Amino acid sequence: MASNHAPSSSFNLRSILDKEKLSGMNFTNWYRNLRIVLKQEKKEYVLEQPYPEDLVASATAAERRAHEKYYNDSLDVGCLMLATMSLELQKQYEDLDAFNMIEGLHGMFESQARVEKYNTSKALFGSNLAEGNPISPHVIKMIGHIEALGRLGIEPELTTDVIL
Repeated sequence: MASNHAPSSSFNLRSILDKEKLSGMNFTNWYRNLRIVLKQEKKEYVLEQPYPEDLVASATAAERRAHEKYYNDSLDVGCLMLATMSLELQKQYEDLDAFNMIEGLHGMFESQARVEKYNTSKALFGSNLAEGNPISPHVIKMIGHIEALGRLGIEPELTTDVIL
């Protein structure tokens, strides 16, 4: 009988989710790490597609296998998500499938992520080098803000069309 779990590999990324449970303030980082793990396990699709409708009696064997695979993958992902959440969030989401769980979490934490992006952008664009101060610490500070925006999902576009 075939196993429904991801193939065993010496390269297991699930440990990155053990480092810090989802508590709310870390949603953006937790979600990015979750997607990395699920991409490796080829189960990321359950976060993007709602659970398929019930099968009709005339469903083909291939349709039944696909339906069962989605169910098993969704169950695995849902359990993984719950195991990497704080106790309070576990209680709130324990009865949902993976797709509805992530939809609910997005709704709950999207405004927090927007505020974090805004504050980081504001800090970056408000950074001024005071006259007479060394440039190196200022550049390091600005790089830190740019990297923080990257962690929040904002990738700056670099251009060579700089006016000096």
